[in-house]
Amino acid sequence: MTPNAASSGPSRRSFLASTAVATAAVAGGMPLLTACGGSGSGSREGTTSGKDADKLLPTYVASKVADPDIPSKNGSAAGYTGKVDLAALGTSVPDKLGTGAPLKIMSPFWGTPPKAGCAYYKALDAAAGTKVTWQNQDGMTYGQKLGAILASSSLPDMVVVPSWELTGNKIASAVTAKFMDLAPYLAGDKVKKYPNLAAIPSDAWRMGIFGGALRGIPMPAAPASMIVPYYRKDIFEKKGYSAPKSAGEFLSWAKDATSAKAKVYACGDISWIAGAIFSVAPNWNIDDDGKLRYSIERPEYLESLAWVRKVFDAGVVHPDDRARTGDVGQRFTAGQVLVCTSDTSFWYVKAAEQAQANPEFQIDGMDLFGADGGNPTTYASAPANIWSVIRKGASKETVENALAAANFAAAPYGTKERMLVDYGVEGTHYTVKGGAPVKTDQGNSEVINAWSMLAAPAPYLAHPDIPDVARAQVEWQQRMGAFMKKTSTYGMNIIEPARYANLSSQLEQLQIDYVRGNKKMSDVQAFIANWKSSGGDKLRDWYKELLDKNGSGN
Repeated sequence: MTPNAASSGPSRRSFLASTAVATAAVAGGMPLLTACGGSGSGSREGTTSGKDADKLLPTYVASKVADPDIPSKNGSAAGYTGKVDLAALGTSVPDKLGTGAPLKIMSPFWGTPPKAGCAYYKALDAAAGTKVTWQNQDGMTYGQKLGAILASSSLPDMVVVPSWELTGNKIASAVTAKFMDLAPYLAGDKVKKYPNLAAIPSDAWRMGIFGGALRGIPMPAAPASMIVPYYRKDIFEKKGYSAPKSAGEFLSWAKDATSAKAKVYACGDISWIAGAIFSVAPNWNIDDDGKLRYSIERPEYLESLAWVRKVFDAGVVHPDDRARTGDVGQRFTAGQVLVCTSDTSFWYVKAAEQAQANPEFQIDGMDLFGADGGNPTTYASAPANIWSVIRKGASKETVENALAAANFAAAPYGTKERMLVDYGVEGTHYTVKGGAPVKTDQGNSEVINAWSMLAAPAPYLAHPDIPDVARAQVEWQQRMGAFMKKTSTYGMNIIEPARYANLSSQLEQLQIDYVRGNKKMSDVQAFIANWKSSGGDKLRDWYKELLDKNGSGN
């Protein structure tokens, strides 16, 4: 995998794999993190923002190591489109900041973890001055393990906490109760000891405030790193199709493009993009009329669901997507599905995968459109979605070694440290061919995802083997970012009262059933009415008070 801190790798792919977030996607794009906190020791309902948050944040000092070929614009990631020149790589960690003291880290892992003491782990420890024992856990069941560990009295020194596991009050309150305040080490100019951490944008750090203290070292995300509707550009050109520019055009095209006899269907489940097409603000937002509403209360929400239902009813969705089985990515590359939705990393993954297998294969991102043919309304993604936290009671040396590891992991693109994290050791884990790093078999088995989960630099996209993909990704984000808004709760890490934790627990399945024709619109409307009377209206009052106190995120 080429270096891509913003959107490739396990963080984003697993984010999509967590079906709990599909609810918010239908309601308007990537969901805002909302953690449900209880009354356990150290927990605190609400959020910390404005001046209260600013005094906790590290001083921002942008990295000057390697200027991007395409600067960030409209909330996009930065883009690098050049080849890799190992001799020209900069240095972002001139001195080892670790002391070699033992450090235990628990992190989600996708794939088969390498053996302890492998060449990759040894090389990283030697370069960072650390001695890490990795407690890698299966990423697909990480929440179960995380909950069990946090409920115990024995914690690893450092734990990676993804936002999609913060959907229950126990884990969210445990972050506040069991992990330390990092402000004494990182607030203000203290962070300058760790220059790569200082170069992480302030909005990302703000999301690391749990229970009124800076507890999380963030993995930042570009605000415009939204879900992309991908299409088979080669097939579109061959068939003479034009990309649809309205909801009606999409449905009309989909009917023409579908041939059940030939086993070719227009699309997979496109629920993820319906919110942007119908301008549905996700989660809680103060609308133009000054009223605070939740996503499902807006008429546009029902319109978006009804449109997705029409797409399913038209028979243009692949049967396996209707049944929610198999891999839509494989159906896409096989030409059985012409449009599918996924995260930014999908673009490169499929382009690289098919480069040799099918040279005619072309993937592109379809521009989002408004339902009536006008502009879409996109909403900014949360500026961070994964954190590393350090246990309370850890010694000063342990904390400093954990921060040294995170600082190394957050090295910017164009540095020796970034190459080591992403590719390992030249000759052992990769070689450079034509200006592009290519992993060896050992690299593919050892350099997967461990160090890259601890922290990340400011969002960027770089694929030296297929630079055109990096350019296309960034340019798509910039075009769609031009229509982007922020919700009233943007950038806030909000801990809701635990009594509201289950208000929307049945909504995801209801949406899945409705768009597939197994429920009626009246069922959705009844759910919304029940949601309001069962606590939604009271939760609105709670959010009003929170926003009155802290100000709006937009």
